[in-house]
Amino acid sequence: MMKKTFIKTKNVKRFVALMDELQKLPPNIPKLALVYGDHGLGKSQTIQWWADKNDSVYVRATQGMTSRWLLSEIAEELGEEPYWHTQETFELIENYLRQNPKIIIVDEIDYLIEKHTVETLRDLHDKTTCPIVLVGMGAADKKLARYPHLVDRLYKTLRFEQFNAEDIREIIENLTELNFTDDAINYLATRTNQFRQLVKLINKIEKLSETNKIDEIDEYTLKGLLNERQNLKALQKVG
Repeated sequence: MMKKTFIKTKNVKRFVALMDELQKLPPNIPKLALVYGDHGLGKSQTIQWWADKNDSVYVRATQGMTSRWLLSEIAEELGEEPYWHTQETFELIENYLRQNPKIIIVDEIDYLIEKHTVETLRDLHDKTTCPIVLVGMGAADKKLARYPHLVDRLYKTLRFEQFNAEDIREIIENLTELNFTDDAINYLATRTNQFRQLVKLINKIEKLSETNKIDEIDEYTLKGLLNERQNLKALQKVG
């Protein structure tokens, strides 16, 4: 039976280290950071997990988001009522954060880059000196390059990388009680590099191994389970 747990992969550990570092920086150091990477590597799950455990503001950008909309979301996350005028809401947030500094995390910043709304975050950073973490997709660093004043303030960029065999071992050990041999883990590493795909594969393997009464999975067995048409048809009936 697949276990439900949050898995601290290499990317997660690097993200936690970055957040710790940002919060310990002296006031005169710019505290903007960019976290980016391809789809399916667990960025959003990692950020939400960290935000839930720490006193922070988490906002997810959406298509067409204006400065007024973004600032309203931040104000509401702080428990404040946004004003109609953008400048008044900005000042409300600024005053709040000066008295109660918090780290601000904005996910899906690709939408804000398209609308130039991302510059509002730079202004907020400059006025409050609170750390702001921008989270985007694989090309977010290149898209941000058109905002040199913002890039100048980036303390660090962190790219979420593809899983290696060590990450996959960590994920397997946390998700299932099945025993996978080293060669099976290395084979899985060649099959997928996305977290969701890996979870689906492990779920599939669990069902097939239960049907076939298998406790240990080596590469040969794994290839048989994943490629045997009869077993895949049986899985489709189950799922």
